[in-house]
Order: sequence, then structure tokens, then C-alpha cells
Amino acid sequence: MAIAPIIEVKHLYKNFDNQTALKNLDFSIRSGEIFGFLGPSGAGKTTTIKILTGQLIANSGTATVLGNNSHYFKEDIYEHIGVVTHDSGLYESLSAYENLRTLARIFNVDKTSIDSLLRRVNLYNDRKKLVKKFSQGMKQRLILARAILNRPQILFLDEPTNGIDPGTTQKIHQLILELKNFGTTVFLTTHNMNEAAKLCDRVALLNNGKIAEIGSPQALSLKYNKKIQYKILLKDNTALKLTDSEETRQKINWWMENSELQTIHSCEPTLEDVFLEVTGRKLK
Repeated sequence: MAIAPIIEVKHLYKNFDNQTALKNLDFSIRSGEIFGFLGPSGAGKTTTIKILTGQLIANSGTATVLGNNSHYFKEDIYEHIGVVTHDSGLYESLSAYENLRTLARIFNVDKTSIDSLLRRVNLYNDRKKLVKKFSQGMKQRLILARAILNRPQILFLDEPTNGIDPGTTQKIHQLILELKNFGTTVFLTTHNMNEAAKLCDRVALLNNGKIAEIGSPQALSLKYNKKIQYKILLKDNTALKLTDSEETRQKINWWMENSELQTIHSCEPTLEDVFLEVTGRKLK
């Protein structure tokens, strides 16, 4: 018997005045996977998250989360989902610890877990500092800590590393992968293709409110790998980029047999290349 998807979207439309933001979205997400929703600003990523979390109502179609229609969410659904968005408000006049303790009381979570969570997001040493004195990266990590305090089954992340420094980004990536290992399903919106390729089991490429492609990053790269090429570095540090052919294969075999080959890499298109191929536009 097939296991029901943890998130299922069917024929979803959303309009704002005379503008259609989402057009006939169809996708489903399995429990425990990281699903990337990729597209440039204005593509409909945040609108989709807001519908899936009950903050917006679609004009037509259905969005089901944990077996519940998002149009009719009851309050207890929020015990099982976490949301990280740019407008996720923090209590600026409270410390990091007090922010999490307040939420722990709401969700009836043991407050003894707060310190370990603050360590995981590298904020333990700043736990007594007022949030208004935090950098943007520190605030983003605290928002993430708050979203996973109640150990949600599903975590919605809306551009979680946008505008964040590389060091903080790496810490957030590590935490997302840890959550996946614990069985958390992650719905990630981003326009960062490297982030998506690194983290996601599957991605949907969103363009002007429509899904243009969907699949694993590797499968999409291979699907659009129309010109097979190899990057080659020889022992004398000669760098070459050769198109696949019988002649190229013979050269590679000769270099290998004569210990002349130092490195060889295939040149599949990146997710950004795929997005450009499918939509005719860049992600930025």
C-alpha cells in the first residue's frame, strides 16, 4: 500500500487583484525529504508557503498538509509544523533564551531543551543578550531555533540564508541536514541553486507561478546535459575541455595508460543552467 504524501497540492491557483500569482500547481512531497521550491523573486514561492501554512487562502485547488486541508487548519496543526520566513517576528526586547522560553510555554515543551538547541545554532554564548542587539545572521539562526523547538514534522523555510554570511549559511545547512536525518520534512524556497543542489532530494523550478520542471537535482542536470563534455587536467598542468567523441575517448584512454591524466570531470549543467534552458530567464 502506497504511503500518502505528507504535503499534496492539486490544481492550485492564487490571484491578487487582476494578477495570477500561482497557476495550476501540482506536486506532492514525501515524508522525510528536503523539497526545494526554486525561482526568482516574484515567482510565487512565498505565496505557496503562506497557503501551505494556512496564512493565505487559494482561489481554487487544494493544499493538504499532514492530511489536513490548509483552508481549514485548526490551531493544533501548528504543533506539528515550523515556519521560518523573513517576517517571523522575534521579541526584540527579550533575550534569545527568553524568546525560546516563551514559545516553550505556548507549546508545552520542556524548557531544559532550550540550552542544547541554542548550542546547535551557535547562540548559547549569546543566550542572555537582547535580540535587538543581534546581527541579522544571529536573528536568522534564532528564528530557525524557534521554528524547531517543538520538533515539527514539517519545517517550512523561506529563503533561510538570504543575505546571510557564508559561515552562518554553512551552519544553517548543517542543521537542515541534521533535521532531515531525524525525519523532519523540509520545504525550502530559494533562488540559490548551489544551496538547492547541496541540500535537496527533489526540486521544483517555479517560473511566473507555474512549475516548469520537477525532479532530483542530478536527474534534471542529466536530462538537460545535451552536450557531453569533460574537463581534463594533465600531469603537465595542461587544462582541456573536450566534447565527447570517439577521438576524445581514445585520447583519454591513452593519457590514462601512460599516467598522463591528473583529473577528469564531467560537465553536466548546473541547476541554474537548467532553469535558464527551461524558462529562458535567470534566477537572480
